[in-house]
Amino acid sequence: MPALGKITCLLSALLLSLTSIFEAYAQQAPKRELRAAWIASVENIDWPSKKGLPAAQQKAEYIALLDTLKAAGMNAIIMQIRPTADTFYPSSYEPWSAYLTGKQGKAPEPYYNPLSFMIQEAKKRGLEFHGWFNPYRASNKKDFVPSAEHPLVQHPDWFVQYGGKWYYDPGIPKAQEFVLQSIIEVVKHYDMDAVHFDDYFYPYKIANEVFPDSSSFAKYGQRFDDIEDWRRNNVDYFVEELSKRIKKEKPFMKFGISPFGVWRNKSKDPKGSDTQAGQTNYDDLYADVLKWLREGWLDYITPQIYWHIGFELAEYKTLVEWWAENNYGRHIYIGQGIYRVGQKGWEDKNEIVNQIEYNRTFPEVKGSMFFSARTIAGNKENVNSQLARAYTSPALPPIMPWMDNTAPLSPETIHAKGSPDKGITLNWKANLNGDISYFVIYRFEEGEAIDISNPNNIVGIVQKDVYPLQSWQDNEIKKRSKYTYCITAVDRLHNESTASLPLEIITKGKRKTIKTP
Repeated sequence: MPALGKITCLLSALLLSLTSIFEAYAQQAPKRELRAAWIASVENIDWPSKKGLPAAQQKAEYIALLDTLKAAGMNAIIMQIRPTADTFYPSSYEPWSAYLTGKQGKAPEPYYNPLSFMIQEAKKRGLEFHGWFNPYRASNKKDFVPSAEHPLVQHPDWFVQYGGKWYYDPGIPKAQEFVLQSIIEVVKHYDMDAVHFDDYFYPYKIANEVFPDSSSFAKYGQRFDDIEDWRRNNVDYFVEELSKRIKKEKPFMKFGISPFGVWRNKSKDPKGSDTQAGQTNYDDLYADVLKWLREGWLDYITPQIYWHIGFELAEYKTLVEWWAENNYGRHIYIGQGIYRVGQKGWEDKNEIVNQIEYNRTFPEVKGSMFFSARTIAGNKENVNSQLARAYTSPALPPIMPWMDNTAPLSPETIHAKGSPDKGITLNWKANLNGDISYFVIYRFEEGEAIDISNPNNIVGIVQKDVYPLQSWQDNEIKKRSKYTYCITAVDRLHNESTASLPLEIITKGKRKTIKTP
């Protein structure tokens, strides 16, 4: 064979091999995987785009953002609803947020309840809603002037200033109790799927400045010889107590925390990760995350591994493996710094998809959270093409068997009507005896085996209607074809029923009718 012919054959073989590898990778997208984006309201990072927008514009922006996130493959959002001891909902404890209305303490005009609206719109789109609270932060700027209703004005003795910003002192019992009650107020009155904290407990350390809690330590820390042990105990108590109160109020509601990406460096603790982080959870933020997992206080943990693969001081793969090994039977989701695409170290156009692919090699890692929604909404550096490559099929959030592992009953009495031109409408009856949140519709073409474990067979996910009769329309069918449909029922913790009895449909040609054998 001439040399050119050999080269051509080799290139063809290589292209075929690469195609096979890509197809194999595309088939690896799991059926169960959390895919979430943080929506930050502090400093109007993600939503609303500006302070004081009219209610109609706030709503329109939020709906557009959810639609974009849903199209990008997300099945959950992490919505910041209490950024700086102020709120995006009417509260008995803290004032309306200036990031919402332009002035702290001022209600939206015309009046509406943003949190009720946000939860409702998320559920319409099948997105889990995690309410994101910052427990201790009370201001984000040095020139902060609180409203008259702010706890800083009502109880100035509960607060300390550090780095020019105000914080609840985590060591003052009355302050702890006030914050706990302010969060439980939301748990009681809103149908959220989870309570979520990020990495802000005690603030990140500032060089040559000491956190000013020596007086509260002298008053409340008599049992401790070391102020740092006392600080960790303060945070432990808060996490444990909130966990108990959430589960008592609503056993189905999850509690998750997204800490800084490094628990401890191995140089400080042999159980730590092989990293050289300048600050760590345990030593600097007084957040003993492993204890929270070990004690079962949390349902999930999302370490913020905002570094790229190969970063010397805190390497992405090293940390994913470390957290997977230290999960203590709870879900690990990886917080990924999607906002950094295109920056130094993130020039690789496959960085995000490579990270997701690596996450999937660990069964303990159940998905990803991306910071933040603005990057996806703006498709920065064409990042959504990476998400599309990773998320080739729909995914249901993973189940948490320690909370509930009982699946609802299967749907009953499936019927079909319609035509290839107008689409096929499926109707079925929901069994109202169980907790059903939504239904999953699977479609199989002629000759395909019925397999609901393969997410590529999912053609629709529909929220349960309040009425017993449910419906869904399939507009992606052809004439003179044979299809088989199955439907499952899923509860709010994503336990899935067995499949319904299959329904076969044969579409005709000229008469544009269907036949159900």
